[in-house]
Amino acid sequence: MSSHDPTSAPHDEAAAVRERYARRPAGDWRYSLLNPPALLAAQERQRAIARRLLAQGWRDPAPLRLVEVGCGNGANLLELLRMGFVPEHLFGIELLPDRAREARHVLPPAVEVHCADATEAPDLLAQDSQDIVYQATVFSSLLDDDYQQRLADVMWRWVKPGGGVLWYDFTVDNPRNPDVRGVPLPRVRELFPQGRLQAERLTLAPPVARAVTRVHPALYTLFNRWPLRTHVLAWIEKPR
Repeated sequence: MSSHDPTSAPHDEAAAVRERYARRPAGDWRYSLLNPPALLAAQERQRAIARRLLAQGWRDPAPLRLVEVGCGNGANLLELLRMGFVPEHLFGIELLPDRAREARHVLPPAVEVHCADATEAPDLLAQDSQDIVYQATVFSSLLDDDYQQRLADVMWRWVKPGGGVLWYDFTVDNPRNPDVRGVPLPRVRELFPQGRLQAERLTLAPPVARAVTRVHPALYTLFNRWPLRTHVLAWIEKPR
């Protein structure tokens, strides 16, 4: 894991993230839910989140307060609404203005969406106020170790004792994309040293998923039985 040299000029990781996302093509078909490998991966993640909620004894998510850091266009929050979360208890934070506007457009008005750098706005939410702080493929887009740690510290501040960080991200580098890097489980433990971590591997490696689903979508499940999973869904619980 590389980190920023403190003797060099100050580094603005938030600005760097904006630049990296500006290079990404808009409306990338690879991530469309009309594309079978993307749909199957999303459904797999949804099932894993449902299992985690049940494992915590949360059969009714309506009372739970959840903030998503890096909520993007609001797609994940929409999924959570369908699971039974209520708009009044959901909160989104998004660094990129265009994505924040899109999230506000598609989500119910009662879901608060703030365009902000969470590391610069720790008081957006009260300390120990959230049952769940959720991030999905945010940390793999952060290439500065110090910034990762600052964001993790803010997220941990918001989690109430007995709650946790819900983490979905990939663990291996993508040699074709220098704008991202994998976040292995030992690094997750470093970021949240006080947490109790449980994790399961998910998501068939996207190049494999795209290749096999061109033959038949059912092959996603078949190939996913082998150790070809690139992501983890982790629950990092804050002790009471």
